[in-house]
Amino acid sequence: MRSSHRVLSFIITLFLCGWQASAAGTSPTASDKEVQTKATLALIKRVVPKHANQFEIAFIPKEGNNDVFEVEGNKGKIILRGNNGISVASALNHYLKTYINSHISWNGSNLKLPKKLPAVTQKERKVTPYKYRYYLNYCTFNYSMSWWDWERWQWEIDWMAMNGINMPLAVTGQNSIWDRVYKKMGFTDKDLSTFYSGPAYFNWFWMGNLDGWGGPLPQSFMKRHEELQKQILKQERDLGMTPILPAFTGHVPPAFKDKFPNAKLKKTRWQGFEEVYILDPDDPMFTTVGKEFLQEEINTFGTDHFYSADTFNENTPPTNDSTYLNDISKKVYQSMAAVDPKATWIMQGWMFSYSAKFWQPTQIQALLNAVPNDKMIVLDLYSESKPVWNRTDAYYGKPWIWNMLHNFGGNVSMYGRMNSVANGPANALQDPTSGSMVGIGLTPEAIEQNPVMYELMLENVWRTTPIQLDAWLPNYVQRRYGQKNSSAEKAWEILRTTVYDGAIKSGGPESIITGRPTFNKTNRWTDTEKAYRPADLIPAWEALLHASKDLKDSEGFKYDLVDVTRQILANYADTLQQQFALDYKNKDAAAFQKRSQQFLTVIEDMDRLLASHQDFLLGKWLNSAKALGTTDAEQKLYEQNARNLITLWGDKNSRLHDYSCRQWSGMLTGFYRPRWNQFIEEVNAAMAQGKNFSQKDFDAKIKDWEWQWVNSHESYPDKPKGNPLEEARKLYQKYQTVLKGQYARL
Repeated sequence: MRSSHRVLSFIITLFLCGWQASAAGTSPTASDKEVQTKATLALIKRVVPKHANQFEIAFIPKEGNNDVFEVEGNKGKIILRGNNGISVASALNHYLKTYINSHISWNGSNLKLPKKLPAVTQKERKVTPYKYRYYLNYCTFNYSMSWWDWERWQWEIDWMAMNGINMPLAVTGQNSIWDRVYKKMGFTDKDLSTFYSGPAYFNWFWMGNLDGWGGPLPQSFMKRHEELQKQILKQERDLGMTPILPAFTGHVPPAFKDKFPNAKLKKTRWQGFEEVYILDPDDPMFTTVGKEFLQEEINTFGTDHFYSADTFNENTPPTNDSTYLNDISKKVYQSMAAVDPKATWIMQGWMFSYSAKFWQPTQIQALLNAVPNDKMIVLDLYSESKPVWNRTDAYYGKPWIWNMLHNFGGNVSMYGRMNSVANGPANALQDPTSGSMVGIGLTPEAIEQNPVMYELMLENVWRTTPIQLDAWLPNYVQRRYGQKNSSAEKAWEILRTTVYDGAIKSGGPESIITGRPTFNKTNRWTDTEKAYRPADLIPAWEALLHASKDLKDSEGFKYDLVDVTRQILANYADTLQQQFALDYKNKDAAAFQKRSQQFLTVIEDMDRLLASHQDFLLGKWLNSAKALGTTDAEQKLYEQNARNLITLWGDKNSRLHDYSCRQWSGMLTGFYRPRWNQFIEEVNAAMAQGKNFSQKDFDAKIKDWEWQWVNSHESYPDKPKGNPLEEARKLYQKYQTVLKGQYARL
């Protein structure tokens, strides 16, 4: 499909029933039509390269204000119609799912297509009830995307389009904009050297949470990511998306106080990091800086008139005075509108949930009412668990979007709230109290885990009614694995009522393995409480193993079997930890020694299992980081960033240690097991001497060891080793008896 005559073999009907605008709402030019046509054809060729010539695309009007697609057969061709590239891509995905039982996922796709694709015998038409389908969270850009190259981004944008996403957050490459703006204002490289964070932390820098951590940021990184952002935006816009760019929220360099001594600055501190300076919107400089930034951003990246700004991200305002909050909001918006009169403020509603005690109705209304209703959209960031819309009169008239947050920190535990996601969007849409609900979306802190939850959420895009899980889940299993299998369906029904019937909490339960060693059941960020009995997960494991003979060639199946096996062993490790904690309390040294060694062995076994699958490798994360470095010093800096984020997060006294923990091969035997081994050795020594183990002394010492690991450079494999099905089977044979006996006693 690379030659021009192959491209011309596509029959493209551009004027069928006229052309309507894409999500931006403007009338496209002939050039726009040509751009979307080329982008959509290119997507089809990337997704189904050997079958692309069996498709034809056509563009049709919206249905009212709503996006629409159609799938139809004509003279041996499959006709994909839509009002823009996103709708046509969604038509492609619908065809692949419905007619071929295919599945496209981060964690194992099924695209085994017959040479001749099945014919469409009856025209299908789908209309979305949601004007906007939002995607991403500031945190996603670091917890998952820190080291992405263009190839990985292009895959993601294709996936977004096929799933109907039309409003993605797009914040890559902003540091170069700030660099130019501040240098125009007279700041030097030295002034800015302690301002920009390292590449794994730039989203918290943009949100005004921290300065400089993980830096200094090389100019080469800024330039590279500015060019990457241009590629991202071009691809998104060419397909008809309307990306959201960041706006100024007041965060300024520490040197600002010296250069502008009369400026009204306040200091804020987040999670124990050094104070940062925030320029008060009351200061005339706020509008000046905001306009300069937005103009430079638009000059560099263009605009679709959507801007993200969160003035109090996990920081409490200095006062709850409604007049103050109203003025702040008004001036933030005015700084956008002064440059772009068409500006619409996209506000994350996270603070209303995170700081719910502060944000009472009076304060929320003051902040929201300062901006015209048609110039602001609020993201109800955590709708599946802690919605805010239903306690704020649907944001007091503002348009708002229902979102699934789901993941915190990139943890890989199996977790989700299927019933809430299957029913929540449609129920809210039909609720007479939901006000101006204009969309749905995904706002995960990290992706590339629990693929079923994202597939389920996006199933809502083209429907107005709740999803019937009894029918949807078996179909999902068939599509993901490439064939029907009763054992696999049985396994997923168990998963649905255990790990995917999760409690309302900040993400899934983690294993104590990933927490700083302790006798406690949980620690600061490691919540091991589960909403199901661990024993109830074992039959799902057995059912998947029974299905493995028939499904052994499915990439999605391999991932799921590894993930279920990992989860069961992690659960068992939690049980062992509580048992050896009791052994210590009872001063039973022999029992403590036995169970603690069993615990360490489980970690080793988990690491060997995870080493067999490409999606659970620490080496991929670290080597992707190093690959971005243009010098040895840059490679070391990026590696340090990559290690730091998923362990201590900050310095050795960081409050956020283990927040972004990862159950990955390499992490288990390179970081978690050595850390636990030191704990166990010290406990053994204390017991042998008849002394009490000092957790305080251990914590003080282990912080130094953790920081040493963060700054180390040993390598880890970035290619899988072994057969994941065989590894899972071996572990079942090793642990089935002990697990069943263990849980029978509980």
